[in-house]
Amino acid sequence: MLQFKPIFLGKVPRQVPRATTAQRCIRTNDVENVGRTARHHTFFEMLGNFSFGDYFKKDAIRWAWELSTIEFGLPVNRLWVSIYEDDDEAFEIWHNEVGVPAERIKRMGEEDNFWTSGPTGPCGPCSELYYDFHPDKGPDNVDLGDDTRFIEFYNLVFMQYNKKEDRSLEPLKQKNIDTGLGLERMAQILQKVPNNYETDLIYPIIEKASQLANISYTSANDQTKTSLKVIGDHMRAIVYLISDGVVPSNIGRGYVVRRLIRRAVRTGKSLGIHGDGKGDPKGAFLPTIAEKVVEMSADIDLDVKSRESRILEEITREELQFKQTLERGEKLLDQMLQEAVSDVVETGNRPCLSGKDAFLLYDTYGFPIEITIEMAGEHGVDVDMDGFEVEMENQRRQSQAAHTVVKLTVEDGSSIAENIDDTEFLGYNTLSTRAVVQSLLVDGKPVIRVPEGSDVEVLLNRTPFYAESGGQIADNGFLYVNGDGNQQTAVVEVRDVQKSLGNIFVHKGTVKGGVLEVGKEVEATVDPYLRKRAKVHHTATHLLQSGLKKVIGQETSQAGSLVAFDRLRFDFNFHRPLHDSELEEIENLINGWIADATRLETKVMPLADAKQAGAIAMFGEKYGEEVRVVEVPGVSMELCGGTHVGNTAEIRAFKIISEQGIASGVRRIEAVAGEAFIEYINARDSQMRRLCSTLKVKAEDVATRVENLLDELRAARKEVSDLRSKAAIYRASVLANKAFTLGTSQTVRVIVESMDDADADSLKNAAEHLLSTLEDPAAVILGSCPDKDKVSLVAAFSPSVVALGVQAGKFIGSIAKMCGGGGGGRPNFAQAGGRKPENLPSALEKAREDIVATLSEKVG
Repeated sequence: MLQFKPIFLGKVPRQVPRATTAQRCIRTNDVENVGRTARHHTFFEMLGNFSFGDYFKKDAIRWAWELSTIEFGLPVNRLWVSIYEDDDEAFEIWHNEVGVPAERIKRMGEEDNFWTSGPTGPCGPCSELYYDFHPDKGPDNVDLGDDTRFIEFYNLVFMQYNKKEDRSLEPLKQKNIDTGLGLERMAQILQKVPNNYETDLIYPIIEKASQLANISYTSANDQTKTSLKVIGDHMRAIVYLISDGVVPSNIGRGYVVRRLIRRAVRTGKSLGIHGDGKGDPKGAFLPTIAEKVVEMSADIDLDVKSRESRILEEITREELQFKQTLERGEKLLDQMLQEAVSDVVETGNRPCLSGKDAFLLYDTYGFPIEITIEMAGEHGVDVDMDGFEVEMENQRRQSQAAHTVVKLTVEDGSSIAENIDDTEFLGYNTLSTRAVVQSLLVDGKPVIRVPEGSDVEVLLNRTPFYAESGGQIADNGFLYVNGDGNQQTAVVEVRDVQKSLGNIFVHKGTVKGGVLEVGKEVEATVDPYLRKRAKVHHTATHLLQSGLKKVIGQETSQAGSLVAFDRLRFDFNFHRPLHDSELEEIENLINGWIADATRLETKVMPLADAKQAGAIAMFGEKYGEEVRVVEVPGVSMELCGGTHVGNTAEIRAFKIISEQGIASGVRRIEAVAGEAFIEYINARDSQMRRLCSTLKVKAEDVATRVENLLDELRAARKEVSDLRSKAAIYRASVLANKAFTLGTSQTVRVIVESMDDADADSLKNAAEHLLSTLEDPAAVILGSCPDKDKVSLVAAFSPSVVALGVQAGKFIGSIAKMCGGGGGGRPNFAQAGGRKPENLPSALEKAREDIVATLSEKVG
């Protein structure tokens, strides 16, 4: 309700008198309770209705009761009500007007039944509805807080006060209503399952995780069930967050996604899930589960399905990256926890992991502090968070260059080599250098020799290879080992380079020929073609940031980037989409700077001097006392460790290929430059030539031709629709003969029939035609199966039938449920749909029985 606070307070005029909402909510402040209780979730959907000075307490209570007992069909004897201890008005309405027995209305104190939106702001007493799972226990000594017996599913807040800073309550000028009904809780009640996780909202996800873990949920122990529930819950949150544009990161909402993915990965690992379940033992398993979440969302959120590929890509990338961190960090943390527990035996104190150790895991291994705390808690060990914060502050003051000596620890916890110096990076000035192999790793284990065909991680004393950082992907290339006579005895293809343990470069690749050994000298050679493409895109990214600041304002700032061989991606903070004219202006600026053939200047200087000179720093990045500054004189100056062209003319050309929003207030531009620009233009030209050939027009006439074809298509569709409507009306005329009558005091003509495969519009037209043909009073109920797995229903009642108290909107809803769907509408006309065509005959038969029973009671 936070978006409505200004309206409640009267500071902003209302746009509508009332509203209903279905809101997706994320809650992670008590994430440790997920799976351990019946109803804790990180992701849940809250249904609500709001009144802005329109209806108030009486209507809110009556409608809540109607929804619960009539629409949802909850047994009256299972419902209990709580009210604020002083709210006599609510008691009178519940007891005297609704009819709830006094013994099932509980008065509760401010902590339970007085709702506030914060220390100050709109507030008021509330009334809650509870469902009783065990009415057999009777009404004596009832505790509504007993969640083994009761579940609170509906909260009605009577927003009538403004809490001021002195805690006094000031009556609002208008009284408001704010209600909340938990979808997952109502699903548990209606589906009669023991907890929210076993409803059809989550259980299919749990089943998919169980399948990957090769275990049975129903026969699993409590701990295993809890782990499966965690995955089921977290995957819903992850998929919907990424679908809504939140991408994993280390700040804000992005960190929420990252944290949930990492918890799900660790939980799956504890369940014994290995591989993606599709044949790849090292593949990511979360995307396989995410596919089930997307599948389940198909009928309720089409956007999730349309964004499926991006969702799965983000999850895959994040999981695989974290698995590497997890494997290293877990082993080291386990060792630290064992030491902490053993220390207790000697000191008698409660075991505690030092802040220094927790920081080592966080800083060196990228191990989230939240997971450290969780794992420590599982071993009964505390974490010294004060010490951790001290270490964090110390690091902020230190230069990144201070990390010159590290200890490399691998899978079995042993040391590969003591005092390995940072890798000397020579790639700014050369693409090839001789280096010595200091260490080799295969599957995380140190080895001396690696034969042909093996994947390997190589540590060199020096390298020309750029390691992935600052948004720029790593160089590709080869390591050559030459024997006597300068003949090659081994070749390693390098596909990735990552920084590990501070500033040690790990070259990842495959031995393509010969045998690679520790201590051998290699010729490390970067692929110059790919390096050039990366340099072009990185410098173009700097020009893009300058262009954005010039066109849309200096306040915009970088929110992320990717510098790849085939494209560049730049995320920036901005509140709206860019206009085509703005994108064109940015492109023109950048191509003008490219044509200026300006030489770049690169300097290393103190951080304070760089900032004073106006160099742009990435918010949240850690910088040492000395930094590298890359400048395009007169255009751009940034702190950057990436590789760049020597002259802007090397970029050749720049083209924006897309601009879109990826999160609230965050936009993304993708662009190509240099060779990638040529490839892009050639591909577009080829597509245009094919279009011209297919449409038999010149390039400049393609747009006009397509518009004409669309006009023709729309006209054809309208003609088809008109023909369908005429056909439906004709068939309806035939159905009019099947009308039957009810009543003695008043004769009502009724039709309940199937119209085979008529679509929804045709069904609507047929119902309206029949209603006018039969004349008032009349009731028409029609159904059809316009497509596989699709049902359409319509109910049309004449004014006299509506006057009898029979409403089409309410009537059609219960019928639609039999067909796996729902719907509603006005009292005189309503439409609904479903997904179970096989149930249509029985649904129409039920509709016939219900309308006959209802009207017979009304008209005798």
